[in-house]
Amino acid sequence: MKFDTVIHRLSSALVEPLPGRLGQMMMAPLPVDESRFGRNELPSAKKGAVLLLFYPDNERCMLPFIKRTSYDGIHAGQVSFPGGKWERTDDSMSYTARRETEEEIGVKMENITILGSLSSLYIPPSNFLVTPFVGYVDETPAFVPHPREVDRVITCSFDHLVDRTTRKLTEVSIKEGYHVSAPYFDIENEVVWGATAMILAELLHVWDPHCN
Repeated sequence: MKFDTVIHRLSSALVEPLPGRLGQMMMAPLPVDESRFGRNELPSAKKGAVLLLFYPDNERCMLPFIKRTSYDGIHAGQVSFPGGKWERTDDSMSYTARRETEEEIGVKMENITILGSLSSLYIPPSNFLVTPFVGYVDETPAFVPHPREVDRVITCSFDHLVDRTTRKLTEVSIKEGYHVSAPYFDIENEVVWGATAMILAELLHVWDPHCN
């Protein structure tokens, strides 16, 4: 799918009311944790932002993900969007998303245009309330992964995301003795599940309400 086509359509779709839980639920791990949904204000939660950053590659519309490095933490080794924690010096959540994207994959924040946001999503294991933003750059970036935070950058075409065969189901161990049934996106042979998959599901519902 052409980059210009995707950006034009999303720029119009993102000004409409968001589907929220209706979209996110399509890729939610089972059993469903209802505490995730509709939590726009959680005083005890840490605030964060991620960025769905579209870019052109020979006219194709592409989207980068990051595979986090292995460390002693909840999300070690997982695939996610670039993003991170809101800092007091950030003037907005969209600033956080762009700043973290520059820090993690080297895309200059001044080159990023924000189209809009998706619904905030609470992540219980790390106590983060995350706001996803959708943006783009006009040229193919030269990604520079942060050596301590990013194992590698994973790229995916928008055509691959909307292909129903990309969505699969697996079992994931989230702690000793406890497993969940996890819908996921198969991207470069990586299991993209959890909050990242739920955010993608809402994006695809925004793109096409019949896509799910």
